[in-house]
Amino acid sequence: MLQYDFMQNAFAATFIVACVAGTIGYFMVLRGQTFAGHAMSHVGFAGATGAVLVGLSPLLGLTLFTMAAGLGIGLLGERAQGRDVAIGIVLSLSLGLGLLFLHFYTAFAGQATTLLFGNILGVGRPTLWFMLAIGLVALLVLGAIARPLIFCSLQPELAEAKGMSPRAIGTVFMVLVSLAVAESVQVVGILLVFTLMVAPAATAMHLSSRITTAVALSVLLALGEAWLGLVLAYQTDWPASFWITFLGASAYLVAWGLSRPLSFYKSKVTAN
Repeated sequence: MLQYDFMQNAFAATFIVACVAGTIGYFMVLRGQTFAGHAMSHVGFAGATGAVLVGLSPLLGLTLFTMAAGLGIGLLGERAQGRDVAIGIVLSLSLGLGLLFLHFYTAFAGQATTLLFGNILGVGRPTLWFMLAIGLVALLVLGAIARPLIFCSLQPELAEAKGMSPRAIGTVFMVLVSLAVAESVQVVGILLVFTLMVAPAATAMHLSSRITTAVALSVLLALGEAWLGLVLAYQTDWPASFWITFLGASAYLVAWGLSRPLSFYKSKVTAN
């Protein structure tokens, strides 16, 4: 299996994406911004199709548009909370624009399907290097803002009283989310971006309440699901996106099932 270049590229790409999506996805779930992250992927679809229409790389258009969306959502600050309707309208409008651009450039139809559902086996070396570059930038910036980000996520009023700017930190973080979304799309596609951005993080939260442990678990789960999904796709000839999605959902259900009895036991102990 690993004697093929496309499989080597696929395993390398999923490693990069798992590290970025597993880490950033945890903080996205912690901050309750999963829907905003999903909206970015649809904005990215419009960017990718629009970029092809003017002769640019779809990955470049996807990345730039998701970054712009992340910046806009971040600048809304606390006002973004409770605006699911507005974000949903932007989400659907972006998908509609993508379909309009696709109408004007029908030769892009095959690549559009790849964007919507992912094609990790089609990642080439140039794309791999681009993913590595933006992945490293995202993780380095996240490491620099990690402590104030946690503080602003858990105690925003106290953080503001301490002189921090939750809006500024939140804006930087949403740009990082946009980079993680752009990378995840290469593996599972726009419609399934929750698979790597949310499922591993949500599963990790059921398994540990410690932030460092949960982040590590989130990355390991994302990596395990992605690599096992590639192996199963190679063996069965089924889409890798399906297997990764299936494994992510299964892991979450198992973790949820295990956490329920534990929570019940803790509540009984506290009551007694």
